[in-house]
Amino acid sequence: MEKFEISVTVDNENQHFEIRDYMHHEGEQCKYEVFKDNLFIGSFEPDNHKILHVCKNPGIVPEDVLHQIAEQLEGYNI
Repeated sequence: MEKFEISVTVDNENQHFEIRDYMHHEGEQCKYEVFKDNLFIGSFEPDNHKILHVCKNPGIVPEDVLHQIAEQLEGYNI
């Protein structure tokens, strides 16, 4: 598992999120998990075209924030 941070702008404020990349996942868990202040806020799974889809959403942040995070991750050429 690798960890790194990304930032997205939410309501004109930069918010920082920790991404946990499970490079060798076997499908039992999502490939990317997202945390804010050690609180799980969602996870993503790439499709065959490497486009991320929400895998788990506990409702901590609005879904549009999760989509912003996914777009940011896709920009890293995952």
